[in-house]
Amino acid sequence: MDRSSDRTLFYFFLGILIWAPLPLASNRLWSLSLLCGLVLLLSISTLYQQLKGYSIPSTPLKKSLPIIGLLSMGVMWISLQAVPALNLSISPTDSLHDAVWGWCLVAMFCLTLQFVRSRSRILLTGYILVGSALFQAVYGSLMTFTGFEFSFLIPKESYQGVSTGTFINRNSQAGYLVMCVSLGIGLMISTLKDEGSYNWRERSRRWLTALLSKKIILRVALLIIVSGLVMTHSRMGNTSFFASLMIMGVLGLILRRKATRSMVILLSSLLILDIFVVGTFFGVQEVADRLQNTSIEKESRDEVAKATIDLMQPQLLTGTGAGTFYTAFPEHRTEDVGRGFYVNTHNDYLEFSSEFGLLGTLPLGLVLLISLGAGLYAQYKRRDKLLRGIAFGSSMSIIAMLIHATVDFNLQMPANALTFMVILAFTWISVFKKNKRKM
Repeated sequence: MDRSSDRTLFYFFLGILIWAPLPLASNRLWSLSLLCGLVLLLSISTLYQQLKGYSIPSTPLKKSLPIIGLLSMGVMWISLQAVPALNLSISPTDSLHDAVWGWCLVAMFCLTLQFVRSRSRILLTGYILVGSALFQAVYGSLMTFTGFEFSFLIPKESYQGVSTGTFINRNSQAGYLVMCVSLGIGLMISTLKDEGSYNWRERSRRWLTALLSKKIILRVALLIIVSGLVMTHSRMGNTSFFASLMIMGVLGLILRRKATRSMVILLSSLLILDIFVVGTFFGVQEVADRLQNTSIEKESRDEVAKATIDLMQPQLLTGTGAGTFYTAFPEHRTEDVGRGFYVNTHNDYLEFSSEFGLLGTLPLGLVLLISLGAGLYAQYKRRDKLLRGIAFGSSMSIIAMLIHATVDFNLQMPANALTFMVILAFTWISVFKKNKRKM
């Protein structure tokens, strides 16, 4: 194996993760095209390494072929929608655009399984994502505090007064922060001691060691990211974070079969300290007020959802075509929706179903649910603390995204979709990675 070239490609992989959220979450044609080009270049380079025998497929990649096949089935359907002669899409050009992006996401899933195959690489990838979220939280907060509000090199046109980072809206940034902070919590859990401390001296020694170790850096980073999340004032972003933390906290303690004091303290501190201390200084009350003042009469999202369900009925099996919601929706909109132009419906479930139909949505939905099951299984079965930790963080991230997707379109944001594919791959790495120090 050519270790130097493999290491170079791995760093290129990390560079893609860092770059994706910067140019408005890659949600512009030029930035998405560049992102696809980078993923394609990395994929070709990796295949060349494989064909030349310079590297071999990793164990997680080989054992995840069934899930890769299921994922590819969904994207294959989108590709068929892009064929004009088949008449499966009302806009084959838009479907072709989404098909190319879909194959890039499949490639990113495979690349994660291939490159993140050792303990050091798992840790580095996790810290890179946490570091990226930390930058987004700090950058967005500084823009809000100073009033000098820029997104990515251009002045913000909307969402003044709330944190958006380099994203186009606060909800997308909140979704990204939740995914990364969930993984960070998993990394934090992986550093906890399994054995209990029997006296106050031992406990004091461990707390002092923790305060002087790298753990405190990660804990402070998580605290800052949660602060940035609160400052987005995203209702479902904050709700999904705390709900998924509570759900996974309970499941994690059950699946570990041995609730250590350190894990209970960590999860409790995340809920109590972050809500009351962070919230006091960074505006959790504004989030609470937004939740309290949410009214069905004032919101148009439910009306858009109803109209989208009507849109789905004629093409329930085949869909209108990937990337065609903004084209198909005007025909079904009602007066209650208002005059606004909707590029996306505020519900990932409905948007995927209306565009892909059941033929395209079911395979992708199965990938998500099976991956969540894999993450939970790894927490129960694996004894390696790091693998259990990333399984916890990945599972929490998936649950948060399942909750957030009910009222938003996080997976329509390229940076979020790309990061989510890495999260899904982490669940399978936690199941299939061999217990070896070096690979």
